[in-house]
Amino acid sequence: MFFSISLYKWGEGTRVEKLIINKDDNGVVWATINRLAKRNAIDYDVMNKLETLINDVRETVDIKAIVITGAGDKAFCSGGDLSVFHQLKTKREAYEMLSKMGEILYSLQTLPKPTVALLNGFAIGGGCELATACDFRLAKQGSKLGFIQSKLAITTGWGGATLLNEKIPYDKALQLLMTAKMISAEKAYEIGFVNEVLDNQDLVKQCKEFLKPILEADVHVLSSYKQVLINKWKAHHLKERMFAEIEQCASLWARDEHHHAVEAFLNNN
Repeated sequence: MFFSISLYKWGEGTRVEKLIINKDDNGVVWATINRLAKRNAIDYDVMNKLETLINDVRETVDIKAIVITGAGDKAFCSGGDLSVFHQLKTKREAYEMLSKMGEILYSLQTLPKPTVALLNGFAIGGGCELATACDFRLAKQGSKLGFIQSKLAITTGWGGATLLNEKIPYDKALQLLMTAKMISAEKAYEIGFVNEVLDNQDLVKQCKEFLKPILEADVHVLSSYKQVLINKWKAHHLKERMFAEIEQCASLWARDEHHHAVEAFLNNN
């Protein structure tokens, strides 16, 4: 069971099983994926809670921004929980899961509020897709990130390649996607994927400092500027392009090559 925003005890840091939610005095919602044992991987429960949170933030006027991060200091998000999703074998089964998260990331991308991914550790696969759906990415010094999906014989499954090409030059995006290499936060900053590299002292404080000049604007002004981009994305059929990508991934998911690659990965971890 999960709750609507109206039931969150914002000031008390209410804990919602796999998601920790806080709202500070500046109108910023802080959402922390709380699955340390799974390196903050996303399963259906996390999906549902993110979906509810994004929808409620959209409808709550006095919320000015949302920050998504991971619990602990090792991982932002390790992507989809393969121990759960490896049970999906057919294209239809895969598409049902992939399109569900694709809808969530599209909703996050088109949220009329500024959004921040606070990368407190490594971001892998779908974790990078989640970060890409945010407007800004702040990364801890020395952290690593990578779109490693091709090592599992699939492509980005939640629309991440389409989103990535909206954020950085296409040649940089292709290189990240096709090589499947992990890169440093510093390298990600050089290519424009990360907006700022933070030291390891107090990530939350530094994130607040990044947001401070943005939050000085009226909430309606912030939403209006974001709406300019949302209008562009809709005109350029962003959602349709994301879901064409998702369908392609679902086809690759059903192949033996993918299932064998996942089994090998799980056996080595």
